[in-house]
Amino acid sequence: QVQLAESGGGAVQAGGSLRLSCEASRLFFSIYDMAWYRQAPGKQRELVATVSSNIDTTYADSVKGRFTISRDNAKKMVTLQMNSLKPDDTAVYFCHAHQLTSGRQYWGQGTQVTVSS
Repeated sequence: QVQLAESGGGAVQAGGSLRLSCEASRLFFSIYDMAWYRQAPGKQRELVATVSSNIDTTYADSVKGRFTISRDNAKKMVTLQMNSLKPDDTAVYFCHAHQLTSGRQYWGQGTQVTVSS
């Protein structure tokens, strides 16, 4: 059974940094596009950043210049470095894997990020 295990969430003051990690198991990791989503209370889940199997990256406008997504295929891991955090970044952050040709996709269980002002 495929598993995506997130870690690194926590509470931080505005302006601080956190680094989220997502480790995949039982997944042919290198062929999957990886992404981080987030969901704040009362809001829809939104895409934060993606890194494709070709290492192309995209970012939501709200996090451009502050967040960096990267992947390590050897470790089957994707990370999200979050700097200059704002209270609006408070949400549960989810790791997502998607394989375009097969359509297979998987979600992690989520990790809480709380940014106080």
